[in-house]
Amino acid sequence: MFERAYKYWMRLDDKIRFVVIGAINALNSYIIFALALYLLGNEHYQLCVTLQWVISSVFSYLLQKFFVFCTRGNYIREYLKCCTTWFVSYLLNVVILELLIRYVIKNAYVAQFISIMLVSVVTYVLFKYFAFRKRRPKP
Repeated sequence: MFERAYKYWMRLDDKIRFVVIGAINALNSYIIFALALYLLGNEHYQLCVTLQWVISSVFSYLLQKFFVFCTRGNYIREYLKCCTTWFVSYLLNVVILELLIRYVIKNAYVAQFISIMLVSVVTYVLFKYFAFRKRRPKP
């Protein structure tokens, strides 16, 4: 039954798979952020976003590798490329979060939710064309 569900899943377009897995990753990341913010306090929202990105990276990597882009091998190289992707995403997240909190929304929970949604688009592009890029066979 699991194999049949996985085969069906793999027939879906990678954009659909990314949205579903991305939603799971975003939820996981947001829960980590919200929990850290609750424990450390609102004034430490930048530390909380850093903790969120560090903690959720391994979980996200595994889900992206096996359930979105379905690559084989290259674990270390892909993970390092993912770390580069996350670093770019993290920097965007930090900047967007700071701008939202300073100028638009004072609530860190709402601002981070919006920031995650915006950064997800960039993350998809970086994952697809950089971290999990499939090499074309040489003719």
